[in-house]
Amino acid sequence: MITALPAMTVLKDRYRVVKLIGLGGMGAVYLTEDLHLKDEQFALKEVDYPPDTDSDMQQQLREQFHREALALASLDHPNLPKVFDYFTENGRDYLVMDYVAGPNLKEVLDQARTGGENLPESQVLEWAEQICGALAYLHDQDPPVIHRDVKPANVKLMPNKVIKLVDFGLVKFFDASDPRTMTLVHAIGTPTYAPLEQYGAGTGRTDIRSDIYSFGATLYHLLTGRAPINAQERFLEPESLPSLRALNPRISSLTEYLVLKSMAIRPDDRYQTVHELRRDLTMARNLSLGTRTRSGLALVWSSLLLHRWLSLGVLVLMIVVLLLTLLQPQPVF
Repeated sequence: MITALPAMTVLKDRYRVVKLIGLGGMGAVYLTEDLHLKDEQFALKEVDYPPDTDSDMQQQLREQFHREALALASLDHPNLPKVFDYFTENGRDYLVMDYVAGPNLKEVLDQARTGGENLPESQVLEWAEQICGALAYLHDQDPPVIHRDVKPANVKLMPNKVIKLVDFGLVKFFDASDPRTMTLVHAIGTPTYAPLEQYGAGTGRTDIRSDIYSFGATLYHLLTGRAPINAQERFLEPESLPSLRALNPRISSLTEYLVLKSMAIRPDDRYQTVHELRRDLTMARNLSLGTRTRSGLALVWSSLLLHRWLSLGVLVLMIVVLLLTLLQPQPVF
């Protein structure tokens, strides 16, 4: 664990630390004032490297940090904080970005659970659509940007109800030619929400589908009030993850389907892109706005998705019967 900077510390002769916002094993986040821009406040993300990292590796990581920070500064999306500046000082690297006011979704969930309630499905899916928008934008970059630490605590809810996906501390730019692309910080993210491949299992190669797993795990937690079992335990005990509807029967079967598909252990069994996921998510959200009546359309569509092969078989059988009926010789009188 790094030592946090004290309040009033000035970095780059410009950014004065107001207070510590968060502290972890690989860095910290501070609220800072910009001495060049009166009344402007920013979040300052501090990245520190493990003490056992040799000097050559530190230099490589620092060079990569500057390359990727430059790329992050070019991103502009309403559900992502804007990166304005980056620099190195006293052996630590820093990103300067929007300060996002408001609670994170972990705090929102904890407040609801304190009152003995679950978060409404329609509300969670509304937030999920915004998160999907941010992930789709990141994944559509060239090369794709992989967040690698999607979780409720890294999703902020602003006073105007806009969602912001924050904390770029583990971001990585996917290199299709390098299955072990170096990451900005050597860490696996938060184990509860990290897919198996982020632990280095199998090929150890993370790609955009790794964010889809973490997104699904985030929804699982928000909808059930219970953090999911981590991927390593699920790999050893495939039936260990309780179904969403077992924990919260008010969740629609369609929503349960898309969450569990996103959380598949094997990347090939997940949604392959956020755009593919988003189609089902949009439908689930539209249905959730009226699901308290358990409309016949919602139930039928959910069943079709959950039992697609059975549904396809029934459809083929119906077509065959119809064709046989049409082709049957008519009696001659």
